[in-house]
Amino acid sequence: MPGVPRPPDPPWIIEERRRLGVRVREARERANLTQEALEEQAGVKRLTLQRIESGATDARISWLIRIARAIDIPVTDLLR
Repeated sequence: MPGVPRPPDPPWIIEERRRLGVRVREARERANLTQEALEEQAGVKRLTLQRIESGATDARISWLIRIARAIDIPVTDLLR
């Protein structure tokens, strides 16, 4: 329902989101890709990649699938 504020995420969700971001960053670095190169290959904006890697945003599954494909790893490696 639009206009209804969502309650804040509990600390455990924030921590899981941060850990996911670390896995994305580590996978990108293992693939020797900058955020700019990953943006080109995955079609996910650099600002979005920054927010995912920092844990500042919920990552859409479609973004994670694009990132995993660009890095040539199973998406489950990011979600483990």
